[in-house]
Amino acid sequence: MSPTLAMTNLTRDVESQGVASYQKGVKHLYESGISKVPDKYILPLQDRPDNVNVRTNKSGGIIGTGKGENKNNNNLKLPVIDFAELQSPAKRPQVLKALANACEQYGFFQLVNHGIPSEVINDMIEVSTRFFELPFEERAKYMSSDMKSSVRYGTSFNQNKDKVFCWRDFLKLLCNPLSDVLAHWPSSPVDFRNLAATYAKETKYLFLMLMEAIVDSLLLERNVGTTKEHDEKTTEDQGLENDDNHNNKNNSNNNIMKKFQDGSQLMVVNCYPPCPQPDLTLGMPSHSDYGFLTLLLQDDVQGLQIQFQDKWVTVDPIPGSFVVNVGDHLEIFSNGRYNSVLHRVLVNSKRARISVASLHSLSFDCMVSPWSKLVDEANPRRYKDTDFASFLEYISSCEPKRKNFLETRKLT
Repeated sequence: MSPTLAMTNLTRDVESQGVASYQKGVKHLYESGISKVPDKYILPLQDRPDNVNVRTNKSGGIIGTGKGENKNNNNLKLPVIDFAELQSPAKRPQVLKALANACEQYGFFQLVNHGIPSEVINDMIEVSTRFFELPFEERAKYMSSDMKSSVRYGTSFNQNKDKVFCWRDFLKLLCNPLSDVLAHWPSSPVDFRNLAATYAKETKYLFLMLMEAIVDSLLLERNVGTTKEHDEKTTEDQGLENDDNHNNKNNSNNNIMKKFQDGSQLMVVNCYPPCPQPDLTLGMPSHSDYGFLTLLLQDDVQGLQIQFQDKWVTVDPIPGSFVVNVGDHLEIFSNGRYNSVLHRVLVNSKRARISVASLHSLSFDCMVSPWSKLVDEANPRRYKDTDFASFLEYISSCEPKRKNFLETRKLT
């Protein structure tokens, strides 16, 4: 039998095995030696990666596409935020303006000089790679359909609801409280728990520092808008009012930061094996993230695309940096000033890709609301209260697409 015929028969065997085969994930498929993407992974024409130009309505639904462009010519350099400069009192005001602009215009930015040691980052990528190289039987120990499980190995985006599967396997790890969940994390590779826990702690601290800056950046326009009013007061009155405002601001901001400190952290380790027909499928479909901020660590393989000015553009990774994006909860908290942006993941036929996404929000039982300081007569409330339970209920009942969940939370 010729090699080509053997590969064709192998793909047919996978198809005939049905759901059970797909539930084992794409790493298992790739290791079986298939030469064609099974039908379960083939996207409708309008959703395939070659459709680079995408026009959408306000809810993120596709209303038109432009075909025939080479997606590799549509690369984007995201705004770069220097975390070290953000910590400098002299440079912080200017960096806060750049941060606000990035969250408003792009919904994404690259974070450099973040302070997490390079060995922590390299160790996380390396141990994640080794986890996905384990025999399937070892990885399968952590398979679960329970979305609240402290550890969950799976495939696709939402394998219980996806009509078309995507070319991705994942390991999801709840990270708080770390002392309670760590014993449930994979024990193989033997150093996985230790290295992943160190990484989780570092990214949680980085998130808190970033959220402190995000909160300050959201007050920039408000503070500028009240300057003229302050100028009309006497020096004595203004001094007293500034003291009161400073104390009130600190108390309010401290309360918010306490909620973030006690908040949720979900770490998602993604594996995108080489795909024999990458033009027919995606590593992850178009979606937005549910939380406040996602800190994404990538290896050196391109794959992340964001929707920018009605086009899908590939993000140029900066070695050692984090890609940070606004989540749905931050869009709600900012009352729509900062936007969660649609993004997706391409795959390729040559190299596997590993990424680690750290998603941060308030605690799972805490309500997310527009911040009262950003709601007034000129800027009425635009979103309903929501919590993580509402999100879980939504994705458990339907196939999550684009920004559909956020649309259910809008008042206007």
